This record gives sequence, C-alpha cells and structure tokens, in this order.
Amino acid sequence: MRYLMDLKENERVQEHYFCKQKQSLKTNGGKTYYSLKLLDKTGMVDAKVWDLTNDIQTFEEGEMIKVDAVVLTYRNEPQMKISRIRRSNEGEYEATDYIQCTDKDISKLYDEVVDFIASIDEPYIKQLMENLLINNNDIVKAFSSHSAAKNLHHNYMGGLLEHTVSVTQICDFMSNRYRHINRDILIASALLHDIGKIYELSKLPENDYTDDGQMLGHIIMGMEMVTAEAAKIPGFPPVLLSLVKHAILSHHGELEYGSPKLPNTIEAFILHGADNMDAKIKAYEDTIDKDSTPGPWAGYHKMLNRFVRKSEY
Repeated sequence: MRYLMDLKENERVQEHYFCKQKQSLKTNGGKTYYSLKLLDKTGMVDAKVWDLTNDIQTFEEGEMIKVDAVVLTYRNEPQMKISRIRRSNEGEYEATDYIQCTDKDISKLYDEVVDFIASIDEPYIKQLMENLLINNNDIVKAFSSHSAAKNLHHNYMGGLLEHTVSVTQICDFMSNRYRHINRDILIASALLHDIGKIYELSKLPENDYTDDGQMLGHIIMGMEMVTAEAAKIPGFPPVLLSLVKHAILSHHGELEYGSPKLPNTIEAFILHGADNMDAKIKAYEDTIDKDSTPGPWAGYHKMLNRFVRKSEY
C-alpha cells in the first residue's frame, strides 16, 4: 500500500483509494474535468482528471477506485494528475488501510461500558442501558465502530467508544467528590451523551454528516433514541427520564455550541465538563503526536483557537 502521506513529487502511483469527493467542473476554455478528493487512513489529497478518455471508467463519489497518476505539487501541497481510473474490486485492498482506528483495544473498551452499566443500581436506568448498549446488536456494532466527529476529535474507527469511555471515567471519578450527585443518572448520561452520532455521521471511511445529521444533529437524535427506548419499559418514571434527557440535551454546555438547554443539574454540568475536557485534551494530544518540527511549539489548532506548546523539559 502506498499511503498518501508518503507520496513524493513526480512519483507515479498505481493504487487504490477512497473517493471522498467527485466534482465535474469546467476549465476557463469550457473543457470538462473532474476534481477529486482521495482518502486513506493517513490523510486526503486533491486530484485532477484533466482528460476524460476511455481510460477513465465509470465511478462515483463514496467508492473505492484504483488510479494511475503522477504526483505534482500545487500551492505547496501534493496533487495527483490522474490518467486512468476504474472501480476497485473486493479483495484488491485492505479496509484497514483506509480507515484510521483507535489505538485502544475495542473489546476492552466495550467491556468497560458493560461494567459501568452493571454498576448502576437504579433498575429503570439499568434496564434502559442494557436495552440500548447490550441487547441491541445493531446499536452495539455501530457504537463500537463509529467515529466521534467528522474532523475535530476522535474522528476514527472506535473513536466514539473511546471518547464515551473516557468521558464516563471522568464522570465516575467526579461522582463521589461532591454532594448531591446521582451517580446512576450521571453514568447513564455519560454513556449515552453521544449515542446519536451513530446516525448523525455516515460509516467510515466516508464519515460525513447524514441528511438527518445535518437537519437534527446528534443531541436531538440521541434524546429521541432514549425517549423511544424508555417508552418500551413499563412504569419508567417521567422525572427520571427527563433528568437523563436533560443531561444529554445540555452536554455542549452553551447555546452557541449547539446545546438546546444550559446545564441545570449538577449531573448535566459535570457531563458537560467531562465531554469538553476529553475532546480538547485529545486535540492537544493529536497536535503533539502529528508534529515533526524541531522546537517546543507544535503548531496552531483551529478548534482550540491557539498555538500548542509541548512540555518536554
């Protein structure tokens, strides 16, 4: 496999990549060409098909394709000039070459989810959690493989599970540090706060917003999932359900960050803090990991809105 991050100028490449984007455009002279975004687990590259000959076979956005191309440099960034394209056949490529994955053990992460659910005492909440995250095989499969974001943090296979477990661990740590905290509500809310992302984002390697993801978002979608599942449990206390739903609805913390409500309960506020902390620390971690320049500064991070300095001394 020839990864995108390893491409060199003037190199000829004959390899399979995921077609993230396909646009049919026209030059100033009126000639039609294709502008593509090609993806593997190491990154994404711009590609152009200037001559639409018979060697450019039919393909669509969101498919695996095999390209024959030369690597050029345009505006200090690599760009492929493609002369041949065909759809990839099953067995010609390894899916793991195109999907970034958590470096954590997914089965162990999921075991932690099961252990957290087992530690819940409140019977209605425990039943709700078991129904969603243990007994529903479709949700469990998606929850264990999905990313947690399109771009900003944990945007790789298993990222949603990794992020959820980290947030729940922080919430569990906080649950016995202060008074007036209902641990069962806090743990359940932490485990469920991003559950809607399995429908907000499409499967990897595409990892883009779905139609409902754009119109509704994971907060509303997650609340709807919890509401629908609780309705199947006879006698589920309405106030208890509202407390869990409120924490999910408010976990972004501020109205301008997409939360329909501000955190009004101590559990909701702790969840917001844990979610915010894990996402931003991951951003620091990723920025430092990807930096290969000499010196203590690792560069600027858009989400953090600041330059990141390494702490080696």
